[in-house]
Amino acid sequence: MELMTTRTLTCYCDGSCPNNVINGTCETRPGGYCFSAVEEVYDEFTQTYEEERTFGCMPPEENGGFLMCKVAAVPNLHGKNIDCCNSGDLCNRHLHPAFTPKLTTPAPELPVSSQSVHYLAMIASMIICLSAFVVIIVIVCMTYKRREKLRKQPRLIGSMCNSQLSPLSQMVGQSSGSGSGLPLLVQRTIAKEIQMVRLIGKGRYSEVWLAQWRDEKVAVKTFKYTQETSWFRETEIYQTVLMRHENILGFIAADIKCNGSWAQMILITDYHENGSLYDYLSSSVINPQKLHLLAYSLASGLAHLHEEIFGSPGKPAIAHRDIKSKNILVKRNGQCAIADFGLAVKYISELDEIHIAQNTRVGTRRYMAPEVLNQTMNPQQIDEFKRADMYSVGLVLWEMARRCYTPIPGSKATTCEDYAPPYHDVVPSEPTFEDMHVVVCVKGFRPPIPSRWQEDDVLATIAKIMQECWHPNPSVRLTALRVKKTLARFDADYMDCPVKIV
Repeated sequence: MELMTTRTLTCYCDGSCPNNVINGTCETRPGGYCFSAVEEVYDEFTQTYEEERTFGCMPPEENGGFLMCKVAAVPNLHGKNIDCCNSGDLCNRHLHPAFTPKLTTPAPELPVSSQSVHYLAMIASMIICLSAFVVIIVIVCMTYKRREKLRKQPRLIGSMCNSQLSPLSQMVGQSSGSGSGLPLLVQRTIAKEIQMVRLIGKGRYSEVWLAQWRDEKVAVKTFKYTQETSWFRETEIYQTVLMRHENILGFIAADIKCNGSWAQMILITDYHENGSLYDYLSSSVINPQKLHLLAYSLASGLAHLHEEIFGSPGKPAIAHRDIKSKNILVKRNGQCAIADFGLAVKYISELDEIHIAQNTRVGTRRYMAPEVLNQTMNPQQIDEFKRADMYSVGLVLWEMARRCYTPIPGSKATTCEDYAPPYHDVVPSEPTFEDMHVVVCVKGFRPPIPSRWQEDDVLATIAKIMQECWHPNPSVRLTALRVKKTLARFDADYMDCPVKIV
């Protein structure tokens, strides 16, 4: 593994300070940047556009900071500019990026006579009458066509195609320091400059492409037009304040590209060359130290997702609802990154409400918890969704453990099981709800635990955790935070790659 030395920076901050401090300093994470930004903002009191400068800390390269800094070189971004540095502490204090105001030249005034006023009034009346007639004809035609269609076209896509606004303008604000993603203007700019390279994954609802933005590799997820709800929900979850975490797939941008009646919904994220955990385990074997790192990072990412953070800004509790090895990516450093939030639910504690997207898509049957299969789960309780996630985590840990090799007693050789999905020996490759209900709920089957797993400390602990995660009684299952803390108890000296405990 390639090691890089990075350090934290102390940056001057004003207008973008932690905890809304008026001015002062902030500290970046290792590999981060200091920035100075200028933006043209509208002052409602004076009804004019004014120059506003902010200073603060930028996330490291792997969390999108590099892309945010590079966008300063994009031409024609009038009204906004940003400059970054990492040469030393407080290096941004004297950075003053150039400010280019938007064009506000008023139209020349023309002399108006009383005769021309009457003439203009007559022309305006004719235009209004003609427009009203055209509108009536269009409404009649559209009503007739709508009745002839078998299914209604998604309304959101139509509104996006006829609008010059960013598709995310109603979901997020332009705040790079909130942990909710890049500013909208940056997202739109990146989306327009993306160059598709090759298809690297294809599922029932979407495709994933390797793409390039300038010299950077990114992943682009394209959604089928019938999956508008999934795109909207996944984008909304990624844009949640304080959502960013090293074990959650890094979000870069989202957009809807329109071409007449055709629209393509895209989601741009970090690219991880190892692919999904499913692909990784299918082609590779791992030692106990790598197993520990995979399991710990998965629990760490899910614990952050499940956690509700109180404060201003705060983060709602989120449940994934489709945890499986194909929805988890493996980073170059051997850690997991949770992806695919098209089915996720959010709990808003202030309103005591659970936001569930109206989605025709359903989760993966093979990984569904017993209470989901027998329809006894209470959808009004966020903890119910979290416990269902933990059942799926138990199955994913089982997939990991099968590919972890251990020594064969009395020899120098090692052994491990071939990769297999959960319940591969009792259900078909595409199981139905009834297949899974009979196996999981009626017969109470769970994946088998090989005896060799008890011969290694890591494997034995993982085996114990997975059995407590897939317990038939949801209320006694381990939480993601408990799994994270249990795995963190291992002596760091025992690990090849020390685990950072957050």
